[in-house]
Amino acid sequence: MNTPAINLETEKQLFFHNYARLPLDIASGKGSFLYTASGDRYLDMIAGIGVNAIGYGDKRLLDAITAQATKYIHVSNLFMQKPQFELAAKLLEISGLSKVFFCNSGTEAIEAAIKLARRFASRDGDASKTQVLSLTNCFHGRTYGALSLTAKPKYVGGFEPLVPETGMIDFNDVEDLERKVSSRTAAVFVEFVQGEGGIHKVSEAFIARLKALAAEHDFLIVADDIQAGCGRTGAFFSYMPYDVKPDLVCAAKPLGGGLPLGAIIGSEKVAEVFAPGSHGTTFGGNPVACAAGLAMIEAIYADGLMQNALETGAMMRAAFEKMAEKYAQILEIRQYGLMIGVTVHREAKYYVEEALKRNVLVNATSNNVIRLLPPLSISKEEAQLCLDTLDEIFTEEAKADA
Repeated sequence: MNTPAINLETEKQLFFHNYARLPLDIASGKGSFLYTASGDRYLDMIAGIGVNAIGYGDKRLLDAITAQATKYIHVSNLFMQKPQFELAAKLLEISGLSKVFFCNSGTEAIEAAIKLARRFASRDGDASKTQVLSLTNCFHGRTYGALSLTAKPKYVGGFEPLVPETGMIDFNDVEDLERKVSSRTAAVFVEFVQGEGGIHKVSEAFIARLKALAAEHDFLIVADDIQAGCGRTGAFFSYMPYDVKPDLVCAAKPLGGGLPLGAIIGSEKVAEVFAPGSHGTTFGGNPVACAAGLAMIEAIYADGLMQNALETGAMMRAAFEKMAEKYAQILEIRQYGLMIGVTVHREAKYYVEEALKRNVLVNATSNNVIRLLPPLSISKEEAQLCLDTLDEIFTEEAKADA
């Protein structure tokens, strides 16, 4: 077989057209930078869409992957596996919750949580308690259950009908929350910081009322910490600054250290809901991914990366606020650790394209939001390079519009 050319034209020939890929042939990564096959270096402010929490090439991560891969790569969940036990214990220690189920991705974690919530709700034989709700502007995944909770026209068009008994509560609208939940509600899914939706934080008032209604109607609170978890907001999980302990937490993205891994972490309340055969996965909890995930978590704590997320994120916010005083293009800045959204006056893909020309990789979401999800290990000097690049783009744009 001839080696195919690595370019956008060949990409169109080989793949379904799911992705708007950047025209870069990535050869390697080191720290906060990616390198192309032609030797060009790019500052990565996307980090695999929030996956590469400790950057590229960390020796501790590579050593953990190599050590486990030389023992065995896969044996299935018919057997007990030390890497799973160690990672599960660490997640329970951090969260204070009771049980873990490993899967392969964020959307699988959401699907598992939907199933668990409905089984929990049916424990007393109430066939009407099947409603599963989320918040508007959310993103929970692309398989049918997760997609039904996401339910934006952009994502669901042509895929209907969606899973029945799903719906949405208006984001941060306490009155709509009170209207929507009832004794029929099995669970409410919440991104405490919405990622794909443009970096929006749920309010404390909304969560306080949700907590009270959950106690009244006996439904589960499910925290989707797939993008905002593993230290990105400055807490290990983004729900932690709130006065609430979710019944379920969904985690993925950085959890496997760059390898496919997801999890649901459950409280004592739901610890006995699943039984042998009620849910499962062939590859979930892959031992190599679990070993990588444990190494990643240990590096986050050893290197003080949650504190770095707070400090470097605050530095970047201050810089953007100064830019906003100069440039009318910047409409709003939202920053929680190293989860940053900058709302701009036009489609944000313009800034993605302009930054790419300057060897900086940023992301666009929610149409007009520049989203930054850099490695938690990024230095202030590297972050400043991104800031200087965007400042230059804003300056040139302002001159062109003058």
